[in-house]
Amino acid sequence: MTRIIKGMLFASTVLASAGMAHAADVTLTIESWRNDDLAIWQEKLIPAFEAKNPGIKLNFSPTAPTEYNASLNAKLDAGSAGDIITCRPFDAALELFNKKQLADLTSLSGMANFSPVAKAAWSTDDGAKTFCVPMASVIHGFIYNKDAFDKLGISVPKTVDQFHAALDKIKADGTYIPLAMGTKDLWEAATMGYQNIGPNYWKGEEGRKALIEGKQKLTDPEWVKPYEELAKWKPYLGDGFEAQTYSDSQNLFTLGRAAIYPAGSWEIALFTSQAQFKMGAFPPPVLKAGETGYISDHPDIGVGLNAKSAHQEEAKKFLAWVASPEFADIYANALPGFFSLNSTPVKMADPLAQEFVSWRDSFKPTVRSTYQILSRGKPNLENETWVESANVINGTDTPKVAGEKLQKGLDSWYKPAK
Repeated sequence: MTRIIKGMLFASTVLASAGMAHAADVTLTIESWRNDDLAIWQEKLIPAFEAKNPGIKLNFSPTAPTEYNASLNAKLDAGSAGDIITCRPFDAALELFNKKQLADLTSLSGMANFSPVAKAAWSTDDGAKTFCVPMASVIHGFIYNKDAFDKLGISVPKTVDQFHAALDKIKADGTYIPLAMGTKDLWEAATMGYQNIGPNYWKGEEGRKALIEGKQKLTDPEWVKPYEELAKWKPYLGDGFEAQTYSDSQNLFTLGRAAIYPAGSWEIALFTSQAQFKMGAFPPPVLKAGETGYISDHPDIGVGLNAKSAHQEEAKKFLAWVASPEFADIYANALPGFFSLNSTPVKMADPLAQEFVSWRDSFKPTVRSTYQILSRGKPNLENETWVESANVINGTDTPKVAGEKLQKGLDSWYKPAK
């Protein structure tokens, strides 16, 4: 009998141990559209997390960017999606939260590391609830050919007047195209043009929120004047810029044929690998010396929790780590140009990336004006802004007409909350 009892105790101990091991051995699957940074996850992020969290394994499972939204929605509806959901900014993620497919992360440990502007892309319209941890943003500005500037004796412009003086000098010399930008792809004119320089006119978040609240209109000077500035860019663009694609613009600059590239920081890694000359960057020039400057520090990517994940606590441990300075440092330096939104500053190893991120010290951040709330109806304000930005540069619409068209489209479906 004693032998039987001992055997039973041994067996129960083994089974209990196995059960404990099994319970601790959790694998979290991460859904993402970023298939280009698979190596960063496998070689840097996953080992760093797993080393400090034994028993939790990470499986990074990306889908092609163009297929991600449809694939993710189908998986969530079917109950087969991964535990961690990589979040697009603004409406796409908000819709998932409203459908109760993303969990509320407002009280998650580490969420206090992010400012309201950083969290805006993954919060409810009133800012009361946040449902994704901000991972990275992209910053707008201008990348320039340092060799060209040195050769022509041009100083980095800080004001709009200095910017035009630099463009005039480059154009007069004739060696370089002053500005590498085309209008064929439409979005380039809006994203690297209007949304790049515009915040200095509408005063960043102040103007963006006033537009949402109906206190300002796209026909107001704050919103028309950026188009007046864009219209002045036409003489500085290359011959045939109307047929110039985004990739054409990239090539013109990296081949050394253009002096200035209206940019998003996502270009840094590509440009650094291709350009055979020294590069620098400068923020959107302010209207007058001494004025407060604004930058578009636009949220690009976040991560949330599948509300139906079977591993809620383990997933929250991972998300809390994503909210930490350690994650911010690894991710931002592994992918220069995609900047941490964490309030703890990250020192960038890449000098061009460090130049972009340093602007946060003295410029006020904002996000693209069309991304929150104002592009939920038809006509879509974001897409219409692409069209009008190109039209203004091409000279087929005046800045005044562009503002009138955009406001008319917005008025047709959007009524600001009273």
